[in-house]
Amino acid sequence: MTTMTTNEFMAAVCPVIRDTGWAFYFAPATLARGKELGLGGMQFYILGRGGVLGDVESSVIASAFGYFNPQTIDALWTSGRASVAPRTAGREYMQCCAAHGRDKLAGVHGLEAFVAAADVVKDAADPSALALYAGIAAEPLANDAPARAMQLITVLREFRGSAHLVALRAVGLANKTAQFIKRPQDAAMFGWTDADVAEITQEMRDLLDEAEVLTDRIVGPAYAALRDAAQVAFVDGLNAIQRALAGE
Repeated sequence: MTTMTTNEFMAAVCPVIRDTGWAFYFAPATLARGKELGLGGMQFYILGRGGVLGDVESSVIASAFGYFNPQTIDALWTSGRASVAPRTAGREYMQCCAAHGRDKLAGVHGLEAFVAAADVVKDAADPSALALYAGIAAEPLANDAPARAMQLITVLREFRGSAHLVALRAVGLANKTAQFIKRPQDAAMFGWTDADVAEITQEMRDLLDEAEVLTDRIVGPAYAALRDAAQVAFVDGLNAIQRALAGE
């Protein structure tokens, strides 16, 4: 069995974590739970993700989310926390994550081995300067493999996301500019309008590439904690999870 380098390993798993860690955010059951709590879909999303940071000002949440228009965060956070305490919403959101795992991942081959490997990465992750990751990583996780697997993927998604914001600051690229480079089709969802569209230059694209490399450097030590069979278990399990979430 050949051990992948840390960069090879991250290249294999981080994009899948990015694309699957949010699978429960707007799932029908999550939206229904939010409605029961008196929250709209985007309110529950903002309050649920950010609630792990506590009952803070909206500017704190905007700093942790990064890509969103701060005015959008303020409107959703302020109205949401008028109905539900942020910590309560954060814990409810993690319960929705667990429920999504139980619904979609039961019976996935290699799930226990994936969970064991993902726990190692989570435990090895340094939360310094990564506030949103530190908050979600401190939340209790479910004991059953389907629920815990979904939660761990979501937690590791926040790990890289938080590290990415640090990397953007280090290279001097504005969050909004990075958003328009990476996900221009989602500008409205992030609260931006046509008037906010930035003129994207090659220098900006180069800075984003530099930030991606720096992001890998920040999260790399945690992923380096896995070798050989544990790497394979993580990759194979994650790919099986992705297929299950897609209904394959």
